[in-house]
Amino acid sequence: MTTPNGKRIRRSAGTSNRQEAQEYHDRLKAELWRVHRLGDKPRHTWDEAALRWLQECHEKKSIADDRAKLRRLTAVWRGKHLHELTREEIGARIAEMEGIMPATRNRYLALVRAILRRAEREWGWLDKAPTVAMHKEAKRRIRWLTKEQAGRLLNELPPHQRDMALFALCTGLRQGNILGLRWSQIDMQRHVAWVHGDQSKNGRSIGVPLNDTAIQVLRQQVGNHPEFVFVYEGKPISKANTRAWGQALKRAGITDFRWHDLRHCWASWLVQAGTPLAALQEMGGWESAEMVRRYAHLSPDHLASHARAIDEKLVIPTTYKEKGPSRERA
Repeated sequence: MTTPNGKRIRRSAGTSNRQEAQEYHDRLKAELWRVHRLGDKPRHTWDEAALRWLQECHEKKSIADDRAKLRRLTAVWRGKHLHELTREEIGARIAEMEGIMPATRNRYLALVRAILRRAEREWGWLDKAPTVAMHKEAKRRIRWLTKEQAGRLLNELPPHQRDMALFALCTGLRQGNILGLRWSQIDMQRHVAWVHGDQSKNGRSIGVPLNDTAIQVLRQQVGNHPEFVFVYEGKPISKANTRAWGQALKRAGITDFRWHDLRHCWASWLVQAGTPLAALQEMGGWESAEMVRRYAHLSPDHLASHARAIDEKLVIPTTYKEKGPSRERA
């Protein structure tokens, strides 16, 4: 196709249907004429926005997830202009997607919102990005094990998984950080390990204190591999949540428990042992205090002194004093 100013352009219609391709050609030609003759702002499609997002965000840690989501979204909005993506259109199309839970729908909505906002504020492709409403999500669960349950699970796991699970319970490290842990990240003498910024979820380096049990686990791995700490049959492990993991859970009588819940166990046990939330946040590498406050209800002991302050304000009836502290109040 040749533009009104003589420039030749090539674009894919995204279809093998001859009639649909011709309609796309005619629509694009009319749009280019309006831009050239009338000074209208060029109209950009969802396809262009999705491609530019992937190009600009290629270093984003979750870019693979974005790419997968954009494949589904582009199948729905291929060739559709950005100004046609209204709040109603976005909500309706994502609601129609099969096989995704409300929380996952929010991830789609958040991605669309981010792209349209950038199209407005940075690219100048939109005069005004639509408001994208998010679905209300249930509070994230906290699933943790008792000491006895954890012991049963560890006893049922194969040795290489048992070592990794025990190390997770000692350090609270995420699965990816444990699978990719290298000897260069560990100082056995100082009892500390490091997770580099490009390996952590929030992009910040984390210092990981190693207790005696964690050191014992590491000593068991010495000599198995020159670079990686945890290996199986001499090779790095790519996945921890395997069939063997599921079978061990079943034999241990534990249900509704994921590998990531080992991190919840670690945090829950520390809070119950009296670890301040600020210290837990630093140890776990959480970016916000809000992520740590979900464990606060497990250890309300630090609020006891505040609760006792009410005693000083109350005038206790004589009948309660006569019964004494050992008897139950009415």
